[in-house]
This record gives sequence, structure tokens and C-alpha cells, in this order.
Amino acid sequence: MATSNQMKIIIDNKIPYIKEAIKNITDNVLYVPGKDFTPELVKDADALIIRTRTRCNRELLEGSKVRFIATATIGFDHIDTEYCREAGITWTNAPGCNSASVAQYLQSSLLLLQQIKGMPLSELTLGIIGVGNVGSKVAQVAREMGMHVLLNDLPREAEEGKANFNPLQTLAERCDILTFHVPLHRTGVYKTFHLADEDFFRSLKRRPVIINTSRGEVVDTHALLNALENKQVSEAILDVWENEPDINLTLLNKVFIGTPHIAGYSADGKANATRMSLDALCRFFHIKADYRILPPQPENPLITASTPAEAYLQMYDPRRDSEALKRHPELFEKLRGDYPLRREKEAYTLTEKS
Repeated sequence: MATSNQMKIIIDNKIPYIKEAIKNITDNVLYVPGKDFTPELVKDADALIIRTRTRCNRELLEGSKVRFIATATIGFDHIDTEYCREAGITWTNAPGCNSASVAQYLQSSLLLLQQIKGMPLSELTLGIIGVGNVGSKVAQVAREMGMHVLLNDLPREAEEGKANFNPLQTLAERCDILTFHVPLHRTGVYKTFHLADEDFFRSLKRRPVIINTSRGEVVDTHALLNALENKQVSEAILDVWENEPDINLTLLNKVFIGTPHIAGYSADGKANATRMSLDALCRFFHIKADYRILPPQPENPLITASTPAEAYLQMYDPRRDSEALKRHPELFEKLRGDYPLRREKEAYTLTEKS
């Protein structure tokens, strides 16, 4: 096993707050864009720290020295976990790292639906499909806003029983807003690939708003386009898309809010993911490292507002990200990679307007 002085780590150059911290682990670090990881590049690396843009599979890893991979993301469908098992490569993700960030995105989006589309949130039912770290926080936020919440999570239902969960069909019939927070499974008993397909949209009873911040492939693009056209769905809010970054421009122009896969991109969420990745790396290589990872303070940490809704939209308004993507969809990767500082509510001090 490489010592910390000998260890070579290749890191996606868009992972924030890592450069100072990693100096306490090793000086042998190479930073490269996530899409530029190649077999030649990684062959003598001991560890990789990546994001979703790097596909870790046999093609990339075979014949390399890589023994550990950390993805600074919740999702890990870009890692061929079966190949890693065969090759003796340990991998780790960062579950829950950005759950509060996604909940912030949902909260602001819901407030905009109320403010701009006239949807009285306290009179509406929100259906949450996938109630893990993110979905649980979204449920808490929705209940705080007075919404009625229905939950659907087949794996949890199998473990915990049916008491707290509802079939997808019930959500399709009773919900005014449906939001997806599931992992991407292309096959198997809990398959989520194209979970929202033509049949799903035909089953809707209340012309709901569709929100997807999970994985683009969970929602069938053409089925959603048809559902919007046929008024089976009233509005759509999408942060994730099939075929990113080459997204469907017709759909982009139809959605209420469309953003470049940044719902989980608060500075707090990014700092959590970086910290979790480095903690896992140190555990695997038996390194004791002392580092702190703190995101920078917002430019204006003092917020003065008449209502909580006004305050939350001052902290984060997803229309800014949506307008930027709609103006320049060809810059999807750049908008995502160069995402500006966004902090969660703990970074702010709120005062009421007199």
C-alpha cells in the first residue's frame, strides 16, 4: 500500500475546497477535468476523486494501480461497481452530502410556483417519489410550508412496511405536485429508468407539476413533452436531463424552471461531499490527516425581508440559473462547472423589514 508521501491521487479539477486540505495527505496530486480521465492518465494512480462526468469502468481502470475511488456525489451510476468488485477496487460515494441543498432548491421552486403561478401551497398535496436523505428533507420543508405530503419509496416500504408509504398510483391520482428523488436503476425490481413514462403520465388525474432533481433518465423526455403538450402535466421543473449536456431544447423551452444539474450545488453541499471523500480516502489508506473544509461566506450575509418566503428567495432564486441556461444551453457544462457561490440558510442572518 502506498504511503501518504508516495500516494498519487488524480482529482476532478472542479471539486471545490480540496486543494488546501489534500496537502495534509500527499503532495503528489494531479487535477484534471472530469471528462479528461484516460487509461494512460490513471494507470499509475493509487486513488481517484471524481464527479459524475468521469465513467469509472473496465475501459478506464484495467491495468491501472487504482485501488480506491471516491465520487464527491450522491449518485454513483457512473461507477461500474461490478467491475470494481472484480478488480478489488474500493469505491465510495457521498450519500446525503447535498440533501439540504436540493431541499433549498425545492423550497425556492415551490415558493415561485406560489408567487408566479398562483398555486396556494398550503392547500396542495405534494407527492415525493424516493424518500432517502434528499426526499426526507424535502418532506420536512413541504410540511413546514403547510403542504400535505404523500410518500412513495418501494425499497423502504419493503423494509419498514406500508404504514408510511403509498403506491405510485395513489400519488398519480391525488397529488398536485410530484417530485422525484430516486437513484437511477436501469434494471431490477426497483428499476427507475423511465419511471415517468407514457403510462405514468396517462395515469395522472390532477394535471400536476412535475419536478425532477434526481437523474434525467428517470423521466422519459418525449413522454414528458407529450404530457405538457396534452395538458396531462401543468408545469415542469427540471434540474436533470437525459443526454446531459446535450439536452432537449424543446423541453428546455417548455419548462417553468430548467437548470444545469445544480440543485445540489450549494457551497455547503459541495464542502460536505469533499469532506466525505477525503475522510473515506484517509480511512482506506490508514492516514491520519488534520484538515478543515469551510465554504466562503456569502457576499451579503445579512438579509432583510418582510416574509420568510421573501428571505428564502433572496438566499436562492432558481430563476437566475434557469434564465442563464435558457439563454445559453450550449454552455450547460460551463454553467455547471463554474457555478457561483450559493450558501444555505445557516450562513445568513435574517432581520424583519420594519
